[in-house]
Amino acid sequence: MGTSPDVDESLTLEQIEDHRWGNPPADATRLIKTVYELRHKPISAMDIEDLRLLLLQQESLDVLVPVALNHLEQNPLAEGDFYPGDLLTAVLKSPHAYWQQHPDQYRRASAVITAVEALGNLDDKDAPHDTIWQQIHIFRG
Repeated sequence: MGTSPDVDESLTLEQIEDHRWGNPPADATRLIKTVYELRHKPISAMDIEDLRLLLLQQESLDVLVPVALNHLEQNPLAEGDFYPGDLLTAVLKSPHAYWQQHPDQYRRASAVITAVEALGNLDDKDAPHDTIWQQIHIFRG
């Protein structure tokens, strides 16, 4: 599942971005500590929850949105720790500027939304229909 021809998923975010954060601050929250740890994990070893968490923190969107879209193209309701479709809502919360700068990724996200539409009532899939559709409407503007 490649992000793009020039991203080696065996590398970590720190290696790809050539930016070392070092250790988290001593008083860092658990969330911040987790983000720091995930920057040391190879992209190919990240699970859905890892991606969801990093995307919600708006970390490394250029690298991680395409990876997340790869998962969503296979399963539009890919699930981290919260609910079926939580990865989709995290991707769709990427800033408007990101989508403007990456129209190819916008088209991919739109195609995933089309797949979600075909699923019908998401409550039947144990996914929070209203939550997901609210984020889709925000994404579409």
